[in-house]
Amino acid sequence: MPHFKTFEILKAMKKVRKAVIPAAGLGTRFLPATKSVPKEMLTIVDAPIIFYVVEEAVKAGIEDIVLIAGRGKHAIEDFFDTSYEVEDKLSKDGKIDILNRLARIRDMANIISIRQKQALGLGHAVYSGRRIIGDEPFAVLLGDEITVNLDNQSSATEDLVRAFEQTEQSSLSVMKVAEDQVSKYGIAEVDEPNKQTLSFSSHHSVDFFRVKKLLEKPQPTETSSRWAITGRYVFDPKIFNILENQKPTKNNEIQLTDAIQELTRHNVVNSYPLQGQRYDAGDKLGYLISNIEFALRNKELTSELSAYLKALAQQIEKGSFK
Repeated sequence: MPHFKTFEILKAMKKVRKAVIPAAGLGTRFLPATKSVPKEMLTIVDAPIIFYVVEEAVKAGIEDIVLIAGRGKHAIEDFFDTSYEVEDKLSKDGKIDILNRLARIRDMANIISIRQKQALGLGHAVYSGRRIIGDEPFAVLLGDEITVNLDNQSSATEDLVRAFEQTEQSSLSVMKVAEDQVSKYGIAEVDEPNKQTLSFSSHHSVDFFRVKKLLEKPQPTETSSRWAITGRYVFDPKIFNILENQKPTKNNEIQLTDAIQELTRHNVVNSYPLQGQRYDAGDKLGYLISNIEFALRNKELTSELSAYLKALAQQIEKGSFK
């Protein structure tokens, strides 16, 4: 029996049950709207950005979600709390699907909010969750990035969680970007020739590469890699020891990329190409694209919106749109 208990404890330690979602940014790209509404609460068709992110974490089996919020972000906490006014409004507006999805999230996960007292960078935001995460592996999902999985694909977080539970190695999600987009992202230089494969089931497997080096928003001439980090990670808790002693660098902020780079010196960190579509809803153009494409997938809006976009495209081609 003691041996069985030891096995169960070790098994639980490998399981990724917790996640950190940094949502403390000031949202300056969306001012003046974000002066009173947190960026993460801006809606994509009929649900806030943060809702899609939390839902992804829950679907990946996460049980405890730590929201790292800043000053003036009470609306995020209120949204996930039980609120008669909000739920009554959703019900009266006929948004039963959103209401049911919100109820499922509350039933399946604990939402814990922590205040980041100073905006000292993504690395500091992740470190702020240490007391709740403890010595367990954990996922990180950026609060303004949404991933959509088509054709029954698994999400980026789900793949990273499953991968950690098999390998016990930290990992991050990556996607290929064009050369002129390199300077907008953290870039991973990976051991692409030595591609490896993990099988999660008889019909689902993923390829991955070992990370050799990470660069924070480099110029295209500084690296030959076009693998951009997408804002989804799973970490061994050792990352906290690195973040604790991390020095501020670019913009006088503690960069998560620098901490992962340090982690690669002593531990294996893997990269997994994203399966699905990723939207940067924290960018004005990305936010607009998100709304259009989510609306096109909405059965109530597909037909009319498609007709409108076709007519608009014709006006633009003719030069008659004003």
